[in-house]
Amino acid sequence: MVDKRENAGSRAAKALVGVLAGMALGAVELAFLCVAWPASLVPAARPQVRRGVAGLLALERVRLTRWFDHPEPTRDGGYAYLAARAALGVLGGYGCATALFVGLLLLAGGAWELIRGGSDAVPVELPGVKIVTTGGMLGLTGGVALLAVTALLALAVGVLERRLAAHFLGPGGRELMRRRIAELTATRSGIVRAVDDERRRIERDLHDGVQQRGVALAMLLGRARHSHGHGQDHARSAELVDQAYAESRRLLDELRSVAWRIYPTALDELGLKAALAGVAERAAVPVTVHYGPAARPATEIETALYFVTREAITNAVKHARARDILVVVSEDERTVSVAISDDGEGGADPAGGGLSGLARRVLALDGAFTVDSPPGGPTKIVATLPKEPPCG
Repeated sequence: MVDKRENAGSRAAKALVGVLAGMALGAVELAFLCVAWPASLVPAARPQVRRGVAGLLALERVRLTRWFDHPEPTRDGGYAYLAARAALGVLGGYGCATALFVGLLLLAGGAWELIRGGSDAVPVELPGVKIVTTGGMLGLTGGVALLAVTALLALAVGVLERRLAAHFLGPGGRELMRRRIAELTATRSGIVRAVDDERRRIERDLHDGVQQRGVALAMLLGRARHSHGHGQDHARSAELVDQAYAESRRLLDELRSVAWRIYPTALDELGLKAALAGVAERAAVPVTVHYGPAARPATEIETALYFVTREAITNAVKHARARDILVVVSEDERTVSVAISDDGEGGADPAGGGLSGLARRVLALDGAFTVDSPPGGPTKIVATLPKEPPCG
């Protein structure tokens, strides 16, 4: 899964790469169309022409998805799309490539002038303003301005690319709505399964831990009462009472542990930072937490981040035999992320019960969940969520 919430610089860089790739592909498409249209009049050449069109459309789908985050197309645009796309690609790509080349040339020339020294003075006269600068500084200023223009032009061409693709290739508004409904249905079903899995885990914790402690405590108290009632050795009765007391303490500790695993009170009272500090303190291996956000996220987001972190740490200790774990919580303007890295054996299965449940929880909040765990390690799990939960 890929998080599509990127900053402006990343979007501009992706758009520029996509536009430049589209310029090269557009030139190929124009050349192909010049040959394909006449060739399509010959019946024997039509199968080859159709294969060529299909191949170019496949390349366009990859480019649109990879560099412009366009949803998977649903229609075959044919000659009309290729012709319009080729014209836009060549013209838009040429404009971006020219601006980029000249901008880099001005930057390099300006930097060289400043490094070499002895740059000539250049008067710049504007309405009401007269400035004397150097050729080097003028080159640097012009280069930066042209690079900014290149970024804006690439973003504008990217918008036109997506609109053109949506018109000829789809998906249309109804298809996008259908996909969104299917996604919401799947995440809702996933949350139901995750809740059921959590209930089963709580039942196992109560049955295997708390219940067994309670049975042991009852047996010890029964033996102590039986010993006291039959006038047996007072020291033996006192020993049984001491054992029962120790067992009651262990029972309380087990109850507190189960309650903490279900939902820690520190998360509501003190926030995510304090709750993660508690997870690190209880872990069987060293856990380092770097917490960056200045303000607390929304309650649903905070809870999801906490459970992702806790489950990832548990898995790293229990299954990957990790010796050191790093947790980094960071934020940008719209999202908050948690990355859990460990030095364990790797090989974590994203489709496994624990990780798939976490993925369902994150996706239900319109987030992104990735697992990078090659065999032999290391493992890195990243969950990225919006700062505010989706409506409805």
